[in-house]
Amino acid sequence: MAVQTVAGNDTTASPDLGPAAALSCRECGERFELGPLFACASCFGPLEVAYDLPTGSPEELRKRIEAGPDNIWRYAPLLPVPADVADKPNLNPGFTKLVKADNLARELGVTGGLYVKDDSGNPTHSFKDRVVAIAVEAARAFGFTTLSCSSTGNLAGAVGAAAARAGLRSCVFIPHDLEQGKVVMAAVYGGELVGIEGNYDDVNRFCSELIGDPLGEGWGFVNVNLRPYYGEGSKTLAYEICEQLGWRLPDQIVIPIASGSQLTKIDKGLQELIRLGLVEDRPYKIFGAQAEGCSPVSAAFKAGHDVVRPQKPNTIAKSLAIGNPADGPYVLDIARRTGGAVEDVTDEQVVDAIKLLARTEGIFGETAGGVTLGVTKKLIEAGVIDPTLTTVVVNTGDGLKTLDAVSATSQATATIKPSLDAFRAAGLGTA
Repeated sequence: MAVQTVAGNDTTASPDLGPAAALSCRECGERFELGPLFACASCFGPLEVAYDLPTGSPEELRKRIEAGPDNIWRYAPLLPVPADVADKPNLNPGFTKLVKADNLARELGVTGGLYVKDDSGNPTHSFKDRVVAIAVEAARAFGFTTLSCSSTGNLAGAVGAAAARAGLRSCVFIPHDLEQGKVVMAAVYGGELVGIEGNYDDVNRFCSELIGDPLGEGWGFVNVNLRPYYGEGSKTLAYEICEQLGWRLPDQIVIPIASGSQLTKIDKGLQELIRLGLVEDRPYKIFGAQAEGCSPVSAAFKAGHDVVRPQKPNTIAKSLAIGNPADGPYVLDIARRTGGAVEDVTDEQVVDAIKLLARTEGIFGETAGGVTLGVTKKLIEAGVIDPTLTTVVVNTGDGLKTLDAVSATSQATATIKPSLDAFRAAGLGTA
């Protein structure tokens, strides 16, 4: 099928985005030239990046990747970025720890190997640094001068930091009632931070209007008009997990769902590794995790529906509080195709899971991580996740951003006078 152009696309004729060849509609397959586009002009389906992937032996490609930098740019041959991306000013996110969680495995009765992919180690302490790094390269290629987004918190901070590092202006939009830690982290980088009265879906609608207004000229909205490129950053989670497992697929992986893009792109990354021969082609299962107070995809999965009905969010897991997830239907397809599932947990179970992960592995995850581990625990107990298989749980951010979720139940054990007698009287320090 020929690549189509779109009227009004003011991008350069040949943006340097490495192996990216075109944009392809996920619904009808129509292809378009690379540009700041996110919806198919023929059927309005979502667009994603299509590639001319590397040729040659898997062994050669593995060696090339392993010789690269300890960040996402080691996978530059598989991403929509120029070959010299590692030499440009950016935050160099990625290659975070894959923690073998033996203590947690014993608690949950997992015998096949349990791992936590801990993305709190990124520059702004969430996986959003990955997706924003890719979006910045697209913004540079298309000549944008302002970086923007609609955000539930983590993305706002990632955009602010990446824009500062790249020398771009930033203006980001968030719901007015986010956790204070995320507000401060988004504001500290010096860009404009705008609170919108409403939830994330209201913020996202506003940003879609701004794109069509003269005020938005020259703006790259990472999760709107740059969304096809931005989403590709999540593939690097799949690449890293498999490389860190010794170039093999996990049997089971549990992923939080906000818009659903992360889950769909992790699956895309796994499929690319299989197609390139970098990992053995064998079955794997993908499980999606939501909070009960915002669980439209889980509700659709349980009901056997293909359509995701929007919900009004009401959960402490605000980073996942997207009531109308754009990639929800594709999450359902992937969960069903791989033999996985989509499940949800209560806010109380989220808090319990945050504390469980901290107590067993010394990892303080934010509420999204509590959702993922809470769902993992629930599905193991229900016999849906097989405890004899290798399982990876994705923790997407740092608990320091969501302190309110656990502050009431995580306080000093005791307050005493500075004396041994007081210490003994309080019954402390004994097994």
